[in-house]
Amino acid sequence: MPNTMGRLVTAVLVGAGIAFAGWSVSQGLERFRMSDRSVTVKGLAEKAIESDFAIWTLSFRRAGNDFAGVQKALAEDREQVLAFLKARGFTADEVEARPLQVQDLFAREYAQGNTPLRFNGSGQVLVKTARVADVEQAALAVDPLIQAGVQLGGDNRGASGPRYQLRGFNDVKAPLLAEATRNAREQADKFAAEAGARLGPLKNANQGVIRISGDDGNDYDDGSSRTKRLRVVSTFEYELR
Repeated sequence: MPNTMGRLVTAVLVGAGIAFAGWSVSQGLERFRMSDRSVTVKGLAEKAIESDFAIWTLSFRRAGNDFAGVQKALAEDREQVLAFLKARGFTADEVEARPLQVQDLFAREYAQGNTPLRFNGSGQVLVKTARVADVEQAALAVDPLIQAGVQLGGDNRGASGPRYQLRGFNDVKAPLLAEATRNAREQADKFAAEAGARLGPLKNANQGVIRISGDDGNDYDDGSSRTKRLRVVSTFEYELR
């Protein structure tokens, strides 16, 4: 009999504890709902945009032991590059020929005596144009220059090929943010309806940062991709009524 009474008392105490815990949890949820009648949602918008400007650096190099010979070879290379671009339809306003540079490697402070060729020269021709498609096609058709002996290379950063830009960014920024805002509002309306509430006024908003990436799968834009992918995630907090 004492054992039975003990078990009964224990069961009552456990039941009372569970009931008290449940009451506490229900009161906490009620205070939360009453003190913060709001919902925070995120709006997403993505869009693929074609670049509207291209910069193409055609670099070329020559080396030799005769200063005049290196300089002459570079000048001939430059003329071939300019002729190639002219044949592709680029105008003088779109093409910029940089001055030729020839270095005397023996004249450097830390020159090495085993340098096989004394003079090292380079030149650059830049194409800057809004005719993005024409630049892309020309960059794929440089075989005649290479076959003619022009030693083409990348720009000063080691990048080869055209660099594509989106200079009309502000023209697409506003519509993208508007789409993210509409997306967030739709989510907030849906949440309010499911919760049996009405959506109130906007309390806080963070439009976020528009990220630009290439269309090649990279998370950043290094300029090599003609198509840019724009993505923005905006955060909004609405009152619930």
